[in-house]
Amino acid sequence: MSESINVSGRPKTLQEAKAWMLARLASRTHPMNALPLDEGSAWIAALPGLDGESWGGWWGGLGDGVMRQASEAARAGDPERAGALYLKASGLYFMGRFPCPNHPAKERCAVAEREAYLAASQAWPSPIERVAIPFAGREGEGGQVVMLVRRPEGVARPPVVLMWGGVDACKEQMTAACDALLAQGVATVAMDNAGTGESPVRGVPDAERSFLAAMDWIAAQPDWQGDRIGLLGRSFGGYWATKLAHLVPQRIAGAVNWGGGAHHMFQPEWVEASRYPDSYLMDLVETRQRMLGAQNDAEYVAFFKRLSLLDQGLLDQPCAPLLLVNGKDDRQCPVADIHLLIESGWPKSVRLFPGGHMGLTPRTLPTIVEWLVSSMTPPKPPGGRSPPGGATSGPAKPVPR
Repeated sequence: MSESINVSGRPKTLQEAKAWMLARLASRTHPMNALPLDEGSAWIAALPGLDGESWGGWWGGLGDGVMRQASEAARAGDPERAGALYLKASGLYFMGRFPCPNHPAKERCAVAEREAYLAASQAWPSPIERVAIPFAGREGEGGQVVMLVRRPEGVARPPVVLMWGGVDACKEQMTAACDALLAQGVATVAMDNAGTGESPVRGVPDAERSFLAAMDWIAAQPDWQGDRIGLLGRSFGGYWATKLAHLVPQRIAGAVNWGGGAHHMFQPEWVEASRYPDSYLMDLVETRQRMLGAQNDAEYVAFFKRLSLLDQGLLDQPCAPLLLVNGKDDRQCPVADIHLLIESGWPKSVRLFPGGHMGLTPRTLPTIVEWLVSSMTPPKPPGGRSPPGGATSGPAKPVPR
């Protein structure tokens, strides 16, 4: 089993992919944490193929069946059961479009995933509000930024964290981070990483325009502390959190790069070495190409290289409080980028965990949430209590790590 799981340097066969998926299912690790333990093993065993039609058709068909059950429960007046079934269907559709919707069968799953996820959230204590704001895109770009907004119950003027995923995790995969922050009285806004999901832009060098548009909207909300917010970029999305922390430090109370690169990740030698890491299921190159808008392998290598923050001259500029998190044995994003960042510009906080990409342990997400909440919370005044409503927009509290 371990040999089948740890395949690298070439695409996995169907049987090797199934072994990898079963191991991730057992450990409840992305992307297999979208499936229920009790049924997931049988679904994986019956998977007919890894090509777009077989993959998207299999998971999409399963999702359709669960959606019918959810609709029946809703019509029967059982919103709790309907919500659970909608969430289950969303997970199946997510699998159907994973890692990217590069086939019509997978694109259908991507659309259905978004619909099922919104329906599921209506049964949550803090349901999702889908917000679409105008975006002044260039020719060929989209005209809106779509965000999924959640508000903590009973908190006046909460602090806010804006978050996004990587190349395969979209805003619909940010539930665990949102739930953990909401429990701390923090509002959450989830959006899609550049070049993924409903993002209006590809992963071009100035794709921060989409994130800045979301930040402008947050700052305009009178019932939030939106002038200095938290940022959480997951996997490849950590790159954009790092870039924004250097571009607009005055607008950010604390930013987290959870598994993203800065310079070494984008060099041709690393691009070549990371084509088929054992930590990724399939189609990593195709997914990255789609994110970048690259049409062939030469463009893929060239487009990646132009993202280097070192070559853009940003790393010695002032920087917002920045936490760098990863697994110390990551083969998708080089840990050398963490060393480069801590040896450049302003001091940063670092937390390395055991394991590979993103350092996925039971303590990883809690550590990130604790750091973000502390960054957005001012010190208590001597002999007093924190101001009503929690954090203010004052200076971020330093948190040693």
